[in-house]
Amino acid sequence: MKKKYLFSALILYLNYFIHGIGCSILSQQVVKETLITQWGIDDVMQVTAIAAALGLGRLISLPFAGPLSDKLGRRISVLIGVASYVIFFVGIAFSPNMQIAYVAAVLGGIANSFLDTATYPAVAEIIYAYTGIATMGIKFFISIAQLMMPFFLGVFAGTKMSYLTLPLVAGIVIAVLGVLAIFAPLPQESASGKSESFIDNLKNAHFSLESVALILIGFTSTATFQLWLNCAQTFGKEIAGIPSETVSMMQTYYSAGTMVALVVTSILITKFKQVRFLVIYPAISAVMLVLVYLMKTPMICYVGAFVIGYAAAGGVLQMATATVNDLFPKIKGTITSLVMIASSLCNYTILSAASKMTATNVIIMNLIITIVGVILAVFVNVRYGTLVENSQKS
Repeated sequence: MKKKYLFSALILYLNYFIHGIGCSILSQQVVKETLITQWGIDDVMQVTAIAAALGLGRLISLPFAGPLSDKLGRRISVLIGVASYVIFFVGIAFSPNMQIAYVAAVLGGIANSFLDTATYPAVAEIIYAYTGIATMGIKFFISIAQLMMPFFLGVFAGTKMSYLTLPLVAGIVIAVLGVLAIFAPLPQESASGKSESFIDNLKNAHFSLESVALILIGFTSTATFQLWLNCAQTFGKEIAGIPSETVSMMQTYYSAGTMVALVVTSILITKFKQVRFLVIYPAISAVMLVLVYLMKTPMICYVGAFVIGYAAAGGVLQMATATVNDLFPKIKGTITSLVMIASSLCNYTILSAASKMTATNVIIMNLIITIVGVILAVFVNVRYGTLVENSQKS
């Protein structure tokens, strides 16, 4: 990695610190309770439907966000993402009803798309010797933010300020990062300048059943951690009996598990193929979900939060993305879009379904999808040699 890109990498990663707040703010029980009062509704699970709109925004924008990143370069995509995120944060903070919040959340999903399709390839190009570590660094900064969420919320509670001040502050910070990104140098090798569309790039790619299975892991891996992130605190309060004032600590355990996984996995993937972890980690998550469903105690919820944070949110999606990028080096932005489209489809459909379900049934749904992910990952590992061979032919 060239030293001139150190500052640029830091800016890209700090954007994901703010993204960590953005993607988890709607999952916090105290924030849900504040929002339903502001919107004049009475069911906290309805806030999950707004969180699902983040996935809709990503679905709308990913097909053109990736090719735009490949064609015009990473900086423009980063700036579009930052601008959209500012609107999202301000919209959530001041939303008078669910409809306005829904529109803001769609823009938040669009922001996520542009940041993803610019940042994943950019950090892989900056830290080119260890692409898996580079992309897991994104998750590391997300996890730091999520680890600090209970602290942030506690500060606002202690000062008697609204919990919705947090998204407003986050919007200001990411706006500043956007200004800095204008002047940050970025690698130019991926800005091809070609006019291929998303569909044209797909036609030129050589897909196999194995690569499709790998892309589908973007769906299953997202389901495991998104369902937990958005619904586990409700399960902890309503089913396991954790008090409202302490249930947010599940977020801390979850984020701590994620950060431990990122450190441990970053070491392990230098010794073992990162594709192997696509089986091991979801299998651990499946076992933990079974235990949470059967035991239903505060302690198992806290343990489950740490384990799910480690095994589900600890880099599975990032490793799947890095693997696909390695297999399709000529269309990194587009192929990142494919994985993220699968992830976004999950976010929208699964969270929309979860908003109409009980917390217990959400755990069951999560378990089923996670098991499907394990099966897909086993298939990918068995046929990994074919994937490598296809990438050499493309």
